[in-house]
Amino acid sequence: MSVDTVSLTGWGRTAPTTAVRFRPRGYEEAAAVVRGRGPRGVIARGLGRSPGDAAQNAGGSVLDLSGLARIGGVDAAAGVVRCDAGVSLERLLRVLLPLGWLPPVLPGTGGVTVGGAIGSDLPGLDHRRAGSFARHVSALELLTADGEVRTVLPGTALFDATAGGLGLTGVVLGATLRLRRVSTGLMAVSTERAGDLDDLLARFTAGGDRLPYASAWVDLTARGRATGRGILTRGEHATPDMRPAHAGRTRLFPRSGAAPGRSPFPGLPPLPGGLLGPAAAALCNEVRYRGSPRARTGELRPVPAFFHASDSLPDVRPLYGRGGLVRYRFTVGYGQEETLHRVVRRIAARRSPAVRAVLQRFGAADPGLLSFAAPGWSLELDLPAALPGLGRFLDGVDEEVAAAGGRVCLAQDSRMRPETAAAMYPRLAEFRELRARLDPAGAFRSDLSRRLGL
Repeated sequence: MSVDTVSLTGWGRTAPTTAVRFRPRGYEEAAAVVRGRGPRGVIARGLGRSPGDAAQNAGGSVLDLSGLARIGGVDAAAGVVRCDAGVSLERLLRVLLPLGWLPPVLPGTGGVTVGGAIGSDLPGLDHRRAGSFARHVSALELLTADGEVRTVLPGTALFDATAGGLGLTGVVLGATLRLRRVSTGLMAVSTERAGDLDDLLARFTAGGDRLPYASAWVDLTARGRATGRGILTRGEHATPDMRPAHAGRTRLFPRSGAAPGRSPFPGLPPLPGGLLGPAAAALCNEVRYRGSPRARTGELRPVPAFFHASDSLPDVRPLYGRGGLVRYRFTVGYGQEETLHRVVRRIAARRSPAVRAVLQRFGAADPGLLSFAAPGWSLELDLPAALPGLGRFLDGVDEEVAAAGGRVCLAQDSRMRPETAAAMYPRLAEFRELRARLDPAGAFRSDLSRRLGL
């Protein structure tokens, strides 16, 4: 096992803190770290894709599980796979897709580990049908505060606290996942432009769930009649009869990375780091909106290109400046569309340089005590952390979301106040009580848990 002292941040590169990082090679080494933890405790970490401080532990220990990445055999009859927590969803997809299977839920990046997907209870593009990631876990192996490894099953209090529990109930070491059968490695995709937010919401709902996967990019720099305009993308798994004759020669997995100098915003030249101001953001969004088809159906894309398109682009974080980026994701229920409208108008009126904004629909709430997804609309956006007054502005949005019965995503948070989190998550007291009972000494801690009093 390797050990070093390192400064860590989340993917957003805000608020770095220093911790002792342990990289175990097996379960026993991981258990030894938990048993020998110091007074500041320990938190698990995967590939560091959490935008905020959920996988940091200032002055304490961080258990880097990226080396625990074994994939067991796929049980084709039962449609399950057993894998270590450090396996990335991108790697799992590469292994499973040629066998005719998919991971149960795929978020917008493959650079997330199975353990991270459980700890965040990540929703995918088909939440209305499939729910979040932990709903498809049939068992998990959890390293608890006493240094023992327990098999935890769905329907138990410990499972519900671990799903979306941000690593604060223990270290997920492995899991058994129920898989989704597919007949091809292609997606049939439809794309359409919407002129404003009302139009976008109407197009979302008009299609029902005939195409199970759906998300929309929203132009948060557009104002006036075009406020909230966007591009809706929907998809379904292509069947063999949709597959073109040349599909056998079609690359199922795009090359990792991208050509040097390729712009993450098609149609514009590469932008130097830190130059993402309002004017540049508005130009990027205008080019993206105008360059998309008004309506297109039947486009075939490889599965990874549909779910993880951003993974093939260059790292966009330098565009947000040295202060990093703040990812803000919230959900409000159906019937609260006016709250969504007000938030979008506030962001547009402030001329915030937002080039990434994703709108989704959620279905039934998941059983995790701190799971994020709930029936309604979810909007996720990135903003430069150095924007003047950003903290006060987002505090105000928090209040509006909370007043509408909505919530902000804890797994992506980097700045919310503890009283706001308590107002948004009614089962937080239940989570705290279970943690106090199972881990009275506070073995598992993170910068986020201290900041929000979890």
